[in-house]
Amino acid sequence: MPDNNNRTVVPRNGGFFQDISNRIRLIGRLVVDPRVSPMAKILPVGALLYVIFPDLLPLNPIDDALVAWVGTYLFVELCPPEVVTEHMRKLVEGGTPGQPLDGTGQPKEDVVDGEFYEQREPPRDPNRK
Repeated sequence: MPDNNNRTVVPRNGGFFQDISNRIRLIGRLVVDPRVSPMAKILPVGALLYVIFPDLLPLNPIDDALVAWVGTYLFVELCPPEVVTEHMRKLVEGGTPGQPLDGTGQPKEDVVDGEFYEQREPPRDPNRK
């Protein structure tokens, strides 16, 4: 029996359109991530080209959708699981790629420490115009 522990699971935390949006954003992030193999990046690019130019193969629209889905699904599965998990966590939590994380795995916030004081205008001299 095959071991399914290596399978990458993309969490579903919203409705149908939210899940599709998250999947597209995840694929976009993975395509530009240098830790992902350039050979794996051929799959989503090829699927996108096939969707744009469907006349390359005489298939019906259902087959076109299937080609796009299989290409993107295999791409996510071929990416390193830790990279996919990192990007999904940032998508779900609202982080940005490359944003530094603190010790708990949460995005570090930019904090500017400083002091302020209220400057009041000096009283006006009635003799001065």
